[in-house]
Amino acid sequence: MTTPTRILAATPRSAVALLAPKVQRYWLDRPIKWAVTRRDRSVVDSGDAVAVPLFLDGLEPGEDYRLATDLGEVAFRTPVCSGQIDVTEYGAIPDGTDATEAFVRAIEALPLGGTLYVPPGRFITGPLFLRSDMVLHLAEGAELAARADRIGWPILPARDTAGRVLGTWEGLPDASHAALLTAIDCQNLAITGRGVIDGGGSRGDWWTWPKDTRDGARRARTVFLSRCRDVTFTGVTIRNSPSWTVHPHLSEDLTFAALAIESPSNSPNTDGLNPESCRRVTIAGLRISVGDDCIAIKSGKRGPITDEPTDDHLAPTRHVKVENCLLELGHGAVVLGSEMSGDITDVTIARCDFVGTDRGLRIKTRRGRGGLVARITMTDVVMQDVATPLAINAFYFCDADGRSEAVQSRDPAALGQGTPRIADITVENVIARDATLVGAAVLGLPEAHVTGVILRRFAVGFREDAKPDIPLMAEGVPAMLHIPLFSECAEIVGDIDILPAVKEIAPC
Repeated sequence: MTTPTRILAATPRSAVALLAPKVQRYWLDRPIKWAVTRRDRSVVDSGDAVAVPLFLDGLEPGEDYRLATDLGEVAFRTPVCSGQIDVTEYGAIPDGTDATEAFVRAIEALPLGGTLYVPPGRFITGPLFLRSDMVLHLAEGAELAARADRIGWPILPARDTAGRVLGTWEGLPDASHAALLTAIDCQNLAITGRGVIDGGGSRGDWWTWPKDTRDGARRARTVFLSRCRDVTFTGVTIRNSPSWTVHPHLSEDLTFAALAIESPSNSPNTDGLNPESCRRVTIAGLRISVGDDCIAIKSGKRGPITDEPTDDHLAPTRHVKVENCLLELGHGAVVLGSEMSGDITDVTIARCDFVGTDRGLRIKTRRGRGGLVARITMTDVVMQDVATPLAINAFYFCDADGRSEAVQSRDPAALGQGTPRIADITVENVIARDATLVGAAVLGLPEAHVTGVILRRFAVGFREDAKPDIPLMAEGVPAMLHIPLFSECAEIVGDIDILPAVKEIAPC
């Protein structure tokens, strides 16, 4: 029996299909021929797919299509469009001059349900604020690039006039430079196409002040979604971010599919995709290689342990699916925390490839955070050259007081609002080849053990030429090498199978 193709998302002129997503990871085990036809069976496009995510462009609004592959056929219909505007009609010129005002005029003129089309060419702009009920479509060869200077750059205050959190930095309300693409209180928004969004991190001085403020604000993201709903983000390449690349905050019903997210490996805190305090998030068929965590799931944080906690900015992240992704070279492939005071629950990571990241699935928190991380499942994942495939750390030494005795003491502390809890973590059908340090490192608090960790069919092979190093960012953790399982203050069911050491695996 063949596995049917799935149409995950569609905009008026594009769609994303997943080919054999329940049996493949990111790469297909063989090329699959495909063709898109109209109702009259005339061919719109065709090719040979090598990866599970298949991005389809050049479609027409409100039309019926059929995608035929070696796996079978699936029908779909594109949404209607109330009208398309080409940004060059409003004065945008791809010649290096600042096109911000032209984009602003075009967005303002766009009818509800319309599409702003960006043709091939490199368009330089400052931050742009998107609207509800619109599609931003970047054609193949189009590039939207942030300008290098911050003169007149908009700043999002920590709170808006109604007192709601707006600007945010590492889980706390804080004034922040607006993203190149910012959406606030938007619904029914789509960003799509084969084009490029360049956040400009390597231009100007963004990467020289990673934890500081300049001009009274924190570094910009490349895409920031605040209190948005029903957002589709497909096809595009997002690269060169000033800080976190794509940051949805307090948003729900989000789909990210067939995207590429790229930043240099030495760029500071350029996480790929960071859903924070979000609900119902689908992340499928992404390829991410960045300077920090590839996917980091967060829910806000309480202030330093010495401060009186304020919780009005906290909200949970729930029901996140990460499927058929290729996550490369970041610090962690999928990371939960360390900003997790509002709870992170019901996260599924399935059929993914992790390559060259420091850690595979990583959960990190500390005293003072509070919050719950629970019902996390990782299944059918293959890792290559991941130093520590599973890392759970309740002594993560983040923030100015992170190395203090109150945070790092191994003596039991009093339970309270700031006590983080980690429970119900399942790792199943996972293979990690050429690991170096520890198969699984789990360090819980003496006053709040990590509970319900289940390991089933979890196999690890170690690289023979590896050097000892510290697998968890916590005081008192020694350097380790070729340790299948390290745990303290943790309840773990199951064990880790040891594979023969190998140098590489066949391409996925």
